[in-house]
Amino acid sequence: MITNKEAFVSVFAMGAVILFCRIFPFLFLKRTSSSRLGTFVEKTVPPVAMTVLAFNALGGAFKDNISSGLLVLAASVFTALIHLWKRNFLISILGGTILYMILGLWI
Repeated sequence: MITNKEAFVSVFAMGAVILFCRIFPFLFLKRTSSSRLGTFVEKTVPPVAMTVLAFNALGGAFKDNISSGLLVLAASVFTALIHLWKRNFLISILGGTILYMILGLWI
């Protein structure tokens, strides 16, 4: 069991790291017209992060159980199709989540 002092120091340290991670882009990657790094990061990081998260979700689901893997795959395909149709992140994520919950009741 940790003491109150150790818990406080841990929470403070984690908070400082999270704050630094949030502030880092604003401090060190100033957005100017000549900032090629900022433009590159802005265009590539979101799709790469979403791809990693999608593969992680699908890989973990199929690793656990084939029926839960098929459930996640169906919801992911449905989410992608809605997004290609409507081009709206909120509608596609909401639709995929609702389908996942409905299918989860039957499996």
